Amino acid sequence: MSLKYHRVLLKISGEALSGDKEFGIDFDTVLTIGNTVKKCVDEGAQIGIVVGGGNFWRGRDSRKMDRNRADHMGMMATVINSLGLADVLEKLGISVRVQTSIEMYQIAEPYIISKAIRHLEKKRIVIFGCGTGSPFFSTDTAASLRAAEIGAEIILKATNTDGVYDRDPKTNPDAKRYDSLSFDEMLSKNLKVMDSTAASMCRDNNVPLLVFSLKTPDNIYKAMCGESIGTVVK
Repeated sequence: MSLKYHRVLLKISGEALSGDKEFGIDFDTVLTIGNTVKKCVDEGAQIGIVVGGGNFWRGRDSRKMDRNRADHMGMMATVINSLGLADVLEKLGISVRVQTSIEMYQIAEPYIISKAIRHLEKKRIVIFGCGTGSPFFSTDTAASLRAAEIGAEIILKATNTDGVYDRDPKTNPDAKRYDSLSFDEMLSKNLKVMDSTAASMCRDNNVPLLVFSLKTPDNIYKAMCGESIGTVVK
């Protein structure tokens, strides 16, 4: 197979990094993901990564907390995941840079779009931490924003499900999976793929989205090659 996409934004949920532990980072799981990412990089792919923080903290579940503070705690969780992922990728021989939208010079570069693009051109993985740097925005919105900024051809959203369904497949065994749909359909049907801000940003900037399962880590490579896995939203 040969790569269909050469610059992508890979969105990985924090929960995916925890494997079967459901909390924290399972480095065996991350190593498996890293090997697939390395396969893509070795074939010339330029990859930016946005990782969530739900394996450590889910601010929206903290109803009694101030939303601003809860969201800032979530941003710190994404930094933990970014550093853990970077460590594994570096051990595999991949050059990596972590950039954060909240400055923390001792552990990461500040997010600068021109530097991020230069890193990608040098075949370095760039991991974007801290979401957008502002509360009230999800890491999906951060992925949509960074994808538009770096000129990504597509967002690869790796999740625990194998695509987009008309209903929750966990509670509805007869739920129908879409092979493809538009962002307008996704928004009008209130499909819980990503929040409306993220979906609107993708639509308005013509950035397509592929939703697929990370339970088979090699799906990242298959997605890069344009294989028919998951659901395409455009």
